[in-house]
Amino acid sequence: MILVSDVTVTIRPINYDDVTAASLVVQGGSLTPEHENERDVDAYWRAVEETRRRRGDVLVADLDGEVVGVCQVMVFPHFQHTGSWCAELESVHVRSDIRGQGVGAKLLAAAEEIARREGCYRVQLTSRNVRDDAHRFYLANGFELTSQGFKKLL
Repeated sequence: MILVSDVTVTIRPINYDDVTAASLVVQGGSLTPEHENERDVDAYWRAVEETRRRRGDVLVADLDGEVVGVCQVMVFPHFQHTGSWCAELESVHVRSDIRGQGVGAKLLAAAEEIARREGCYRVQLTSRNVRDDAHRFYLANGFELTSQGFKKLL
């Protein structure tokens, strides 16, 4: 385990050169890692560009030059709450050897900062039912369990 207190963690927007490392962080935390391909940098980068075009961003946690966390912040107008803006967090992952040291909390705080800047009235996310540790983490960081999510693969 790397002790984060001994090094500097910076949360910043992803750069093209970060994509491979960030996709490996996602792959390491995914329940379906076989669907990730760190070699297809351009596909991931198109997702970053589209997210930015829509007023969001993909953030990385940079630990002394090494990407150890990632969070995609998607901003959209909600056909609810009188058409107000909303932020959805996706792909929230911190490398397993770094977890429990505040990196994820810093990612969430930076994501919330983007949501506030863009005038969002709330930030929301979904988390797979089996991720009990993640659920405790989100609750500890001010999120409330309000809904049950459903997905259908196409």
